[in-house]
Amino acid sequence: MIHLKRAVLRGLTAPAVTRQSVCVALQQAIELEHSTIPLYLYALYSLDPAKNGAIAGILSSVVIEEMLHMTLASNVMNALGGSPVINEPGFIPTYPGPLPGGVEAELTVNLAPFSSEQLQAFITIEQPEDPLDFPSAALLAADATAPITIGQFYAAILAAIEQLGDGAFAKPPRNQVGPELMRESVVVYDVMTARRAIETIVEQGEGTHTSPEAVVGGGYAHYYRFMEIAKGHRLVKTPGIEPGYAYTGEAVPFDPQGVYPVPTNPTLASYPPNSAQRLACNNFNYAYTSLLLVLHQLFNGAATSAQFNTAIGLMMSLKGQAKAMMAGIPNPKLHVGPSFEYQPIDPGNAA
Repeated sequence: MIHLKRAVLRGLTAPAVTRQSVCVALQQAIELEHSTIPLYLYALYSLDPAKNGAIAGILSSVVIEEMLHMTLASNVMNALGGSPVINEPGFIPTYPGPLPGGVEAELTVNLAPFSSEQLQAFITIEQPEDPLDFPSAALLAADATAPITIGQFYAAILAAIEQLGDGAFAKPPRNQVGPELMRESVVVYDVMTARRAIETIVEQGEGTHTSPEAVVGGGYAHYYRFMEIAKGHRLVKTPGIEPGYAYTGEAVPFDPQGVYPVPTNPTLASYPPNSAQRLACNNFNYAYTSLLLVLHQLFNGAATSAQFNTAIGLMMSLKGQAKAMMAGIPNPKLHVGPSFEYQPIDPGNAA
């Protein structure tokens, strides 16, 4: 659950909302959506898929949708005449630290291998204002804090957009990444389409007020997928039995022995100079930064199939690098954690 920085919140609630104030909030939203991706990927690739395949599948599905959410927030910002900024060092969060927009002190997040503690952080990030409670064999202690949630953040942005009205939108639609490139994306050109984009983000993360299922794309919202891991069972429908769902489906087991011994909050500097670990981390960071630079262009007018395919290629490269590093390939004694730092220069063979 996130707290908005006071200046951002004032810009969304002031009597005279401006396109600039809404774009500032949308930049925060883009940074927020992105900041969860390294967290989820680090946990995902720390898992031995042979021992924790079900959990890995859930994490992977959430990451894919976080990329969609980042795209949708960028589409809304572009439609209002803004320009997403994701090609600068400050776009990348520092771990440990808060999520963009400001968070509760206890919600400081870490780049860490999968664990019950890390899972609880993920649940807190995705938790809706009023999560639906479904029965299970073992209950997870609820987070009783009630600050502004991600859903409330987007509700404030949407209310500000509705105040601006259709006249605030660029015509024709500007710098949009549409469904022809990314399935379920929304081309934004007025209040109605902005609402559809924002509702997709919120419902895929939190579900609706009456259902754990996302209206767009199907499947359960991120919060309930993470709760499946916490409860140890899939959430299934229970027709005729209130409240209509229960965590009593197929088992989602967690094997602590199936987590690679990678460090928490690694940095490039934490690996010895001229070491294989530092070289691997440096190369990963270069590929990661290259991906951000390609996405920056994609979200700022270069929404072509070629650009999108370049981004996909870099994502596959990152996946392969991260899985090998964390699994200890080729050296089973060296489990290297990628640090997700800004590295715009190809390090080559220099560690």
